[in-house]
Amino acid sequence: MKNLSTIHRTVLASVVLMLGAGSLQTASAQDPDSGGPTPTPTAVPIDAGASLLLAAGAAYGLKKLRDARR
Repeated sequence: MKNLSTIHRTVLASVVLMLGAGSLQTASAQDPDSGGPTPTPTAVPIDAGASLLLAAGAAYGLKKLRDARR
C-alpha cells in the first residue's frame, strides 16, 4: 500500500498540472458587430414573488410568536 503522503503529492501535482494547462488557453469573445446574436433585455417580475415571500415570512413569524406565548 502506498504511503498516504505520496498519494497526496500525486493528487496535488495532478491538480496543479490541470489548472496550469487550463490557464494557458485564452478566451476570446465576439465583437458586438461580428454578426452574432444580440442580447435582448428580459423583464423579470420579482414583485409578486417578493410579496409572497414577505407574506410567508410574516405568517411564519406570527406562528412562532404565538407558539412561544403558549
